[in-house]
Amino acid sequence: MEEDIDVASHSEGLNGLSRKPLDEITNGHSNHKPVMNGLIIGHNDHTNVSAPLRSLPISALKQNGLLQTLAAGGDQPKPEEENVELEKAREEWEALENIQPALTEDLNPTPLISFNEALQYFQTTDLGDLLKNIQPTIRRTGLAAITHFLFGPPRLHRELLEERDLVFAIAQCPVDNSQTVHMRVLQTIYKRLIGSRLDCPRFGAHWENIGFQGTDPATDLRGTGFLGLMHTLYFVMDPETLPLARDIYKLSQHPTQNFPFSVMSINMTRIALQVLREEALSKECNRRQQVVGVLNEFYVATYLYLYQLWKMQRKTIADSGFVLKEVELFAKKNPKQMLRRLEVFLKERRAGGIPRGTSPDPQPQQASPSLGERAARAGTAQGSKGKEMHFTGVCDLPPDMEGEARLI
Repeated sequence: MEEDIDVASHSEGLNGLSRKPLDEITNGHSNHKPVMNGLIIGHNDHTNVSAPLRSLPISALKQNGLLQTLAAGGDQPKPEEENVELEKAREEWEALENIQPALTEDLNPTPLISFNEALQYFQTTDLGDLLKNIQPTIRRTGLAAITHFLFGPPRLHRELLEERDLVFAIAQCPVDNSQTVHMRVLQTIYKRLIGSRLDCPRFGAHWENIGFQGTDPATDLRGTGFLGLMHTLYFVMDPETLPLARDIYKLSQHPTQNFPFSVMSINMTRIALQVLREEALSKECNRRQQVVGVLNEFYVATYLYLYQLWKMQRKTIADSGFVLKEVELFAKKNPKQMLRRLEVFLKERRAGGIPRGTSPDPQPQQASPSLGERAARAGTAQGSKGKEMHFTGVCDLPPDMEGEARLI
């Protein structure tokens, strides 16, 4: 069918597009008139409004270089370029799969919790069932009881007994995932050590990065209960002790002197509890009229002593049992000196100097190996003796053996 169509023959074509000359459209291979939408457009003069239109042969379109390019989809990427883009996209996708899934908490991160706020929670919580099972002092009988009464340390003042019992009750308290305060303590410890502002999942391998043995920190607290986390919380939230905590954490990531920071911290809590149970801190507690504050400082002082010993003598994980034993013996025999060492250390750090008992890092810091690698290294180091390093829980031991030093 043919139709009469009025078409303007000026330089602008339909839809505002320029109409090219006949020779350019056909690349010089056709004598046909200009085409629009498959119809021939008359271009005699401006008054030609009724020129008949007819179809353009397909063979003429095949000669058009512009149409050939459009039919081919424009400039196509070379095969090698396409392979590079596909490989890049695949790598980005794999990297995306390794990213932790975003949590709703990330949009509103859990606020940090102070030690005092966490302590207040326990002070206002009913711990009656836990208080029934505590052992705040060493049970002595016969001559040992008489000797301790006559020549041992002074008894704790009566008004401090309730505070002391609270400490041992917290040491019996497990982690409760339904308690907001418990979860905030975990999040705060992780964020302050790592330097992150976002929340981390409750379970996962990221807990090994700060020195727990597995994906759930709660499984490492059998020896000290929630008190092990409370002491670490105090360590990282006190402005004066936070730099020391990060120094110790940095050493725990050392390529050869590494150790599990959080597991070692729990051992420091265990030692501090044992010294308190043996009443070696009673004199200092009576002098300050407090128990929690003295125990917190003693925990930090004990970790400081281990840190200085470990760093200066270039200890490794294979030496952990001997080092813990030495730290525990010194802590029990010299509690006052232990606290004094911490006081001097913090005073020198405030003055801007390098505290005694520390030195620059012997080697640059590298990525920390996993706990499995640490255990394997320890086993290799002790291979000549046929021994292998294992982590055991002191809470599984009888009470009279709790004082023995071992890496829990």
